[in-house]
Amino acid sequence: MSSDPPNPNLPLQPLGQTDLRVTACAFGTFKIGRNQKTKYGQPYDLPDDAAVERLLNGVLDLGIQYIDTAPAYGLSEDRVGRAIGHRGHEFIVSTKVGEAFENGESQYDFSSAAIRRSVECSLRRLRRDALDLVFIHAHGDDVAIQRDTEAVPTLQGLKRAGLIRAIGLSGKTVAGAEHALTWADALMVEYHERDASHARVIAAAAARGVGVVVKKGLASGHLPAAEAIRYVLGNPHVTSLVVGGLDLGHVEANVQTAAQCIANRRDPKHA
Repeated sequence: MSSDPPNPNLPLQPLGQTDLRVTACAFGTFKIGRNQKTKYGQPYDLPDDAAVERLLNGVLDLGIQYIDTAPAYGLSEDRVGRAIGHRGHEFIVSTKVGEAFENGESQYDFSSAAIRRSVECSLRRLRRDALDLVFIHAHGDDVAIQRDTEAVPTLQGLKRAGLIRAIGLSGKTVAGAEHALTWADALMVEYHERDASHARVIAAAAARGVGVVVKKGLASGHLPAAEAIRYVLGNPHVTSLVVGGLDLGHVEANVQTAAQCIANRRDPKHA
């Protein structure tokens, strides 16, 4: 779907056994859509539409080819679609189902009807004919969501129908991630030097051909970016690390660090 990014130092790599190829540094769009009930240490104002357009186009120009969003990120999906929807051939986008953020609170619904409705809305907001990657946005009861709700079979049906290219779980627990290995194309897990509890399942996913996307690799902004990126991408089983932000200069520095990490993976003697 997407062409090689303009930054040759940030190459594309396969996401598990899917036909998707993504950059090791992904851009998370939480901060362009929501500033309520966050886990970040410092409060922030939402940027205006012009600032969002500059930021997202700048992200693509830096060579980041993977954008992550979710309905629970407030205005994020709509802003991504309006700002860079016309450049949709240049990037892979992942979004999520199961959680919405309304009136300052998270609402969860893993029914088939809710998931289908969520996918329809995401397609419209993101201005896509099909979604590249859709994760179940779990609230912590990860195994029960997969075992006792309609979430997994509904996503599988939407994938067969061609509305989604790849599916997976964005969960909170190791047990949930392990359970998802039986059906998921990709996992999204928290992983950083303060919490490496998912290290074993990350390795297991790679062994099974399941892509691994890391979220909160900077511990929601509580770890130094360069050090955290080197830690996460130093794990050869991690496919991509999602890092957000509102400062394009910081994004550029993150790209440079990620590119060096990938170069070190390919030629360890230069590490």
